[in-house]
Amino acid sequence: MRILLVEDDRSITQALERALRTQGYSVNTVADGGSALLAIEADRPDFVVLDLGLPDMDGLDVLKTIRGRDVELPVLLLTARAGVDDKVAGLDCGADDYLAKPFEMSELFARLRVMERRLTTARTAEITIGAVTLDINHNRVTVDGEAVELARREFMLLKSLMENAGRVQTRDTLENRLYSWGEEVSSNALEVHVHHLRKKLGASFIKTVRGVGYRIDSA
Repeated sequence: MRILLVEDDRSITQALERALRTQGYSVNTVADGGSALLAIEADRPDFVVLDLGLPDMDGLDVLKTIRGRDVELPVLLLTARAGVDDKVAGLDCGADDYLAKPFEMSELFARLRVMERRLTTARTAEITIGAVTLDINHNRVTVDGEAVELARREFMLLKSLMENAGRVQTRDTLENRLYSWGEEVSSNALEVHVHHLRKKLGASFIKTVRGVGYRIDSA
């Protein structure tokens, strides 16, 4: 899952980045509301973790703009405003959840897990193409009913391709789903993941679209 973290305090940002990545999330960060809106428009994340105290605009205004464009994107608010009225205002503006600073990382992880369950249950829980079945709720893949062990990024790559079956996914799109901004990525990392998936799922399951990216046929 990809998280866009919107937080202007660099020390908090660094701590959250490290903690979230230990939980398997891909994290991209911006420090102001304008950059957050541009980032969401350019490459929609799975979740937004949004601080209300931003330097250029109020976080609630950012949230309202997000909701005006996308009613389904999950948003978790972070704020030092601990009053009940502030919490109600955030929820009324369309936040999915609210976490007051200071907080324990374990509580943040728990809130994100709840949001992730809501997100996955809103989607098809299983995707089956040919002999391959991907179970989103349990992060499990089977081939002809037999479980196949995948590394985390292999699962993320397969999920992106199967959810978009029949459509070509470009290299840039897939790398953005697998890696955080600024994370060092070797030039052949994507090809290595595809190679491993082909060994486990069958050589012809993932098609190469030369010079563009990859595709899984819908049938």
